[in-house]
Amino acid sequence: MNRFRTLTARLVLTAVGMLALTSILVALATTLAMRSYLNDQLDDDVLASISRADGPGPFGPRPDMNMIGNQPPGTLVADSDEAIVLGNRRGDNEVLSAEAITDAGQVPIDGRVHTIQGDFGSYRVTAVNTEQGRLVIGLPTGEVDDSVVSLIAAETAFVLLGILAAAGAGTFVVRRQLAPLREVAATAHAVAELPLSEGAIDMSARVPERLTDERNEVGQVGSALNTLLDHVETSLAVRHRSEQQVRQFVADASHELRTPLATIAGYTELARRQPAALATALGKVESESARMTSLVEDLLLLARLDSGRPLADDTVDLTKLLLEAVGDARVIGPDHTWRLVLPDEPVEVRGDEQRLHQVATNLLTNARKHTPAGTTVTVTATPDGFVVHDDGPGFPAELVDHAFERFIRADEARTSTGGVGLGLALVDAIVSAHGGSVTLASKPGDTSFAVRLR
Repeated sequence: MNRFRTLTARLVLTAVGMLALTSILVALATTLAMRSYLNDQLDDDVLASISRADGPGPFGPRPDMNMIGNQPPGTLVADSDEAIVLGNRRGDNEVLSAEAITDAGQVPIDGRVHTIQGDFGSYRVTAVNTEQGRLVIGLPTGEVDDSVVSLIAAETAFVLLGILAAAGAGTFVVRRQLAPLREVAATAHAVAELPLSEGAIDMSARVPERLTDERNEVGQVGSALNTLLDHVETSLAVRHRSEQQVRQFVADASHELRTPLATIAGYTELARRQPAALATALGKVESESARMTSLVEDLLLLARLDSGRPLADDTVDLTKLLLEAVGDARVIGPDHTWRLVLPDEPVEVRGDEQRLHQVATNLLTNARKHTPAGTTVTVTATPDGFVVHDDGPGFPAELVDHAFERFIRADEARTSTGGVGLGLALVDAIVSAHGGSVTLASKPGDTSFAVRLR
């Protein structure tokens, strides 16, 4: 039964079965029609025979049973006393038995042709009344039966030959038509054999373009498989990139933590060996501890945001928040020009006020730290967020698409005053947690961060 599980076998079996059924029905209809036609012809001959026997002619007014040689051989002639079959194989007339005579005598006189069984087979007979009495004449059905049997034998042979030919041709045609589907399956098997558990994945295998025409069924399967492979390849690439980012993140975090720890260890050793330097050592330990604490808090916040922990959902007066943030920036960065553009009506949004204040502070700190003195920083409130713009040197073009990644610094092109590269990553994570987005557009003299909140 396993060989009938393939699509090729099922299609061929179905087609051959339908052909066989159709052929049998056609053969049956042909046989019935032929038998009816031959019987009708035989009945016409029987009626013609009775006309010859009953009318004027060589029989005279009363047909003599020994004088009806003008009937064809094999004709059955019977009256109330005698029944004979004319011209047997030896050319002699055969007299029927009394039982056959009785059967012939029971044929109704109704102008129709009836079937009786005689000593020499089946006959189609009719009966009439003549001036001299009852007369029955009939013809054998043997030739009709032989013709029908021959027709059935021929039909059986042709049907069997047709089924065998259809099976062979159908197998060839179906296998040829399903060859593209096997090619699609081969592509799927090739991809299934790839190691997808780890590392960079090369999924270049695709269904050929000639097999992706969606106007046919195979093309629809091929196109769907290619779409699936594209999606899987993109997802695996994102996963691999995420894994690489996690590894890089861990390495960078370890590096950033190792520096203050090494500093603390060094100054601790200095204080132990040189008590006179205790105050200096303690001050340095305190500053490095604060730096390390800030880094750990930022990492902890990112981890919480990554885990999907919900933030507060309160009404936040964005106008007030920006006034406070810009006011603080003026105090911290007096060598920059700070501008605030607010609409006539207060701007309110839904979110976590503390975290949104952190977003504004980080963006302003980024502008202050990475632009030279005299740079103008403009904060503009919008109905759904705010924009921070500066006319500093801008981000390097190759870093614009990576500005919000963790531990990314733009020290190469912007004046750096420290930092570990988590400020913009926190901005992106906090805004995303609010259901919003933050975008960067940067070129020399024109850098803008646009924050859009829900």
